[in-house]
Amino acid sequence: MARAAPPSAIDTARFEVLYRAHYRDLLGYALRRSDPPENAADVVAETFLVAWRRIDNIPFGEARLWLFGVARKVMANQYRADRRREELAVRLRQELALVEIAPPDVPAEVAAAFDSLPEADREMLRLVAWEGLSADELAVVLDCTANAARIRLHRARRRFTELLRTPVHNS
Repeated sequence: MARAAPPSAIDTARFEVLYRAHYRDLLGYALRRSDPPENAADVVAETFLVAWRRIDNIPFGEARLWLFGVARKVMANQYRADRRREELAVRLRQELALVEIAPPDVPAEVAAAFDSLPEADREMLRLVAWEGLSADELAVVLDCTANAARIRLHRARRRFTELLRTPVHNS
């Protein structure tokens, strides 16, 4: 794939002029149409990103209108993505309502020892015990080397074992 040529000084200067001249207009346009209003910043940023990439396609004398057209398309894409995400969330909630997951049945002292581990140790032990991951698979999930995953797992198991051996004293 050919790399794009670096922007020329003329392109950079033109973009800066466009940005300064039309930022407020685009922000107002997006704010009046965005819900929640925080989305307006994303619309403006995406619009200017498109303008930067397509600086040579922006018609002279109609840059403001061109930018409004891009912003309109950005908002339409944002709306479609939000709608798809919401439809997916609805489907997942419906599916999850049908799933029953029984919590593991463990003795109280085992649960207490497990709960007293740091969260990182608990998650590592869950991944191995509940999800059935090997040390190599654990390394992928943790984004570390397999050796590092094995060491972390060994240490988590050792801390868990030590907690199991420690008698619980109720005050």
